[in-house]
Formats: sequence, structure tokens, C-alpha cells
Amino acid sequence: MQDLELMKKIREPIIKWYTENKRELPWRKEKNPYFIWISEIMLQQTRIEAVIGYYERFLKNLPTVQDLAQVDEEKLLKLWEGLGYYNRARNLRKAAKIIVEKYHGEMPKQYEELLKLPGIGEYTAGAISSIAFDEPVPAVDGNVLRVVSRILLSKKDVLEAKTKKEFTEKLRKIMPKQAGNFNEGLMELRRTNLFAKWRAYLRKMSFARNLFGEKRKFDRTNSTAKCKN
Repeated sequence: MQDLELMKKIREPIIKWYTENKRELPWRKEKNPYFIWISEIMLQQTRIEAVIGYYERFLKNLPTVQDLAQVDEEKLLKLWEGLGYYNRARNLRKAAKIIVEKYHGEMPKQYEELLKLPGIGEYTAGAISSIAFDEPVPAVDGNVLRVVSRILLSKKDVLEAKTKKEFTEKLRKIMPKQAGNFNEGLMELRRTNLFAKWRAYLRKMSFARNLFGEKRKFDRTNSTAKCKN
């Protein structure tokens, strides 16, 4: 079976699995693009469990993008203290100022517009636009690359830029209408190390028995697909 056909087959199971098994996290309570943005920046290089307290403190003090745009740097960095990489906090404020001035305080909905903001790269733009607005764009980080690699039984090195580009394009071609849930499902599988449980869940579905026989065992590991968390 071709890669794209296989990936199309696993879209709905991933969305269903995510809907039934997702963790209750503060930024998932509502599809607020500002909340999603703050959480995604904080989650870079930091575990979810460690971020929650910082996230809640940050939003208690700066509940809107307007508040972030107006905060003085000393207070901003104090709120960020402990997360490291302080330029990320500075870029948040720079981007917030642009959002207030150029977009009248509303987060841009389009992936391409989000990419223009300081501190927002391809992954973060994809996460915000898909999760908050269901724009059909992928959000590809190391976790997602590892999951896709295991689904496809790929031996390609996911640390290589060309592999990331290839997998991103494949995901772009099969993005479902529920793009946010699909992207979060891919992220959640790796972040929680639940791939084995999801594999067992998938095997119960009638189509999976045909897809993943002896030639495509889902429990094979990809020794070359190593990424840092």
C-alpha cells in the first residue's frame, strides 16, 4: 500500500483515539488561539507537567494579547523566570504588539500570516492555525516525525531536513477537516508514549487487520529515527 493511502486510513482512528483519550490540559479547555500560542512557546524544550504552573501564572497576569503587548519587560521576564530561553518571551511581546497594531488585537487565522510574527516558526504556526481554526496544515515537530516514521515503517533519518520536508508534504496532502484534533493526536501519541496502546486500539478495527499484517507489523522499531524531546 502506498504511503499516502496508508496515512489516509489512519486519520479517523487517530482523531477518534485522541478524542477519547486526550489529557485534560488548561490550554485545551477552549480553542483560544492566544492560549494555544502561549502554551506552544512554553512547551518548546520543556515537559508538559513542568509548564502547567508557569502557564497558569502567566495567563493570570496577562490574560489577553493586549495585556501581553503592554507589559513592561521586567514583569514579562519575571513571569517567564524558570522557563529559560528569555528571547522567546521577548518575541512573544514583539508579536503581541504587531497583533494589536496590525490585526486589531485578533490573532491571525492563516498559517502564512502567523509565520510573519516574531518567534513563530512552521510548527507553531501549524499548531495555532490547525488547533484554533482547523486550517488543514500539519504541525510537524520531532515527536510527530517519530510517529509518522513508525506508521510508515520508514528507515529514513528524521533528523535530516529532507526527511522532515518529505513527511510534512505527505501530511499536508492528507490533512482532514478536523485538522487540529489530528495534529494533536499525532503529538499526544509520542508525548505520552502511548503508541503501543494506540496500536492495539487500531488493530481492533477491521481495516487494520488488512493493513498491518506480517509485512507491516506496527510494533517494529525504527532504529534510525531518533529525535530529542
